Amino acid sequence: MSQSPLSLFRSERFPAIVLLVAAAAGLAVANSPAGTAVDEFMHLYVGIPEFFELSVSHWIKDGLLALFFFVVAVELQFELTSGQLNSAKKALQPAIAAAGGVIVPIIFYLVVAHGSDAVNGWPIPTATDIAFALGVLAVFGKGLPSALRVFLLALAILDDIVGIVFIAVLFTSDVNYGMLLGAAGLVVLFGILSRRVDTRARIPITIALIVIGVVTWALVYKSGVHATIAGVALGLAMSQQPALHARHVLEPWVNAIVLPVFAFSAALVVIPEVSPSELSPAFWGVLVALPVGKIVGITIFGWVSLRVGHREGPPALTFTDLLAAGSLGGIGFTVSLLLSELAFADNVEIRDQATLGVLGGSMISLVFAGVLVSWRAWHYRRLEKTIPATT
Repeated sequence: MSQSPLSLFRSERFPAIVLLVAAAAGLAVANSPAGTAVDEFMHLYVGIPEFFELSVSHWIKDGLLALFFFVVAVELQFELTSGQLNSAKKALQPAIAAAGGVIVPIIFYLVVAHGSDAVNGWPIPTATDIAFALGVLAVFGKGLPSALRVFLLALAILDDIVGIVFIAVLFTSDVNYGMLLGAAGLVVLFGILSRRVDTRARIPITIALIVIGVVTWALVYKSGVHATIAGVALGLAMSQQPALHARHVLEPWVNAIVLPVFAFSAALVVIPEVSPSELSPAFWGVLVALPVGKIVGITIFGWVSLRVGHREGPPALTFTDLLAAGSLGGIGFTVSLLLSELAFADNVEIRDQATLGVLGGSMISLVFAGVLVSWRAWHYRRLEKTIPATT
């Protein structure tokens, strides 16, 4: 039986493949004769003049991407309350590994970029792309124990928390507290109304939630806080069952439209015609910190975490499993691309080179992950065959 389009868009393989294709297309277009026209289109302003007008690029990274962060926040809320992170014991070991996956890449980046004008890009290699990492697992990981998938999911979600905090704290300036307070009030109202969705007034309440969500996003944008934080706040505030339903409805659209469009726009980078020695430390820092910093940090800190307390749930992972998880963690992509845009918003040349570093580092990690995950999956399939069946 063939899959329906919506089922395909919800599959774990699809986002990884389409993101890769979209990023490659963006890079190809930027370096083609059509590159100038596309770049001009991305800087075209759309909206209500003198009231709410953004460039096409900003509508994508501030508007569309807020839907992605809403979906991430709903998943985060579920994991913290009912899933793999709903107790301190469950969260401890992936949290320690995630700390290594944040701290070590930052150190690698700062070592490379120290003393240069690229030093502000240190948050870029801290992110892990959940959709991409789980897609690689789906493609290459047949036979892997559920413990590795659970560990990776928890790790990636904790990484996302760090990325969200970085976006909210580091890239906020000239805050309009009146706008922010208004947005906070609407988030509270959104949470209260979401708990009334199952009443007879379901349709009007759903419409009201959509309107409140849009107005909240606009107020957060006007406040000076990055607008994607509105998606995070609304996803965390929403009642769990309606939130999970909303996530189910939005997920295929996020996977099929939001993420590919963002990947395409973020990858619209002209490859500089310079020698490797002339490339910015931002490029080299990200290129090294994502694949190497992530795998070193997650593996070492993860190995330490296995010796801390007693883990709830599936059996502990091995050191080689952690190597595979670390390689998957180096696929930064979506959030790393956004952090690159934000860190060097005032320096297009360095931003573009940092973006190339994200694409290159993520591709290196993807290759490492494909090899290591395939190897571990083969190991576990072979192990399963050697274990006598029990009656």
